[in-house]
Amino acid sequence: MPIFVVLVAVLLALLSLLLHRRLAVAPGWSAPVRRAAGVALALGWACALAGFALQAGVLDPRPVRWVAWAGFTWLALAWYLLLGTALLAVVMLALRATGRAAHRRRVLRVGTPLLVVAALGTTAYGLGEAASPTVTPVTVTRPGLPAELDGLRVALVTDLHVGPVRDAGFTRRVVEQVNAQRPDVVVLGGDLVDGKVSQVADALAPLADLEAPLGTFAVTGNHEFISQEADSWMDHWETLGIDVLRNENVTLTKGSTSFHVAGIHDVTGRGDDAPDPARALDGIPADDLTLFVAHQPVSAQDVQGRGVDLQVSGHTHGGQLWPFRYAVLLQQPVVDGLDAVGDVPVLTSRGAGAWGPPVRVLAPPQIPVVTLRAG
Repeated sequence: MPIFVVLVAVLLALLSLLLHRRLAVAPGWSAPVRRAAGVALALGWACALAGFALQAGVLDPRPVRWVAWAGFTWLALAWYLLLGTALLAVVMLALRATGRAAHRRRVLRVGTPLLVVAALGTTAYGLGEAASPTVTPVTVTRPGLPAELDGLRVALVTDLHVGPVRDAGFTRRVVEQVNAQRPDVVVLGGDLVDGKVSQVADALAPLADLEAPLGTFAVTGNHEFISQEADSWMDHWETLGIDVLRNENVTLTKGSTSFHVAGIHDVTGRGDDAPDPARALDGIPADDLTLFVAHQPVSAQDVQGRGVDLQVSGHTHGGQLWPFRYAVLLQQPVVDGLDAVGDVPVLTSRGAGAWGPPVRVLAPPQIPVVTLRAG
């Protein structure tokens, strides 16, 4: 862990130095401007490191969430500043290739302020977009669905990531949105929190107020395991009235018709907490409706041919910050929305919260509410 911390600190320092060089030195700004830019970048670097410490539970985030907010927001801003400097670098190369290198300083003095304004505007837009998840209606049809299950409503809440930046107020707003939809079942798809139980459990307290007549169910995400307190978190969720699916399934009944909700641990789990799809689906009749809960969409590859009618997942955040959406496809078969992975329909939520920067760009947060219909 210390080596990782040093590596992150060095990489962020190098990023800050690069940005200072490109934004403050290359355009030839005055010494006071260069110093001010250096101070701003250094403060952002320090707050970002503090944010990671707060997220990891090295420090208690509750008294100083504003530090994590500032540091992680700086990361998003730095990312878009970096994209802007890359674009300017392409312009500089084009000027050199066309014999117009003499115009370099003039272009930098016009382009640099523009890219800074664009990065600030993009980050501000992303802060607003990330702050308010919206309910996304999704209709899933299943041929032969029993009449009593026609219209069954399932709310999917994933990737809250409360703790270092978001507090119980954010969780409560999500709970109110879910309850307003009057779902039959609520599924919590993992990555609910970042941090230690002793420090940020209060941020999840409103989950106890979720209302679903057939129950609220949860599985772990990779961030529960990153916290190194996955078992403690699962135990805590159960104190909130949440049924945790630990590689197991439950049978629910609506009217006189039964269906099943099965869930597995995240793929990053190890030992007793390793994912076990076969165990999770054990004993389910082939013709019964089966809802499969797995944090990562890629888990659908492990349940091919097992009669899963719908898998619900999260994890991807829809990329969260453009253009990371396209990188997600290197690890996951789908990014968001309803798609098929082999013979398994998979609904992937972009998540209600945000990891790290409380910023989303072209990946708005969502709370999918699934309505099952006979096809």
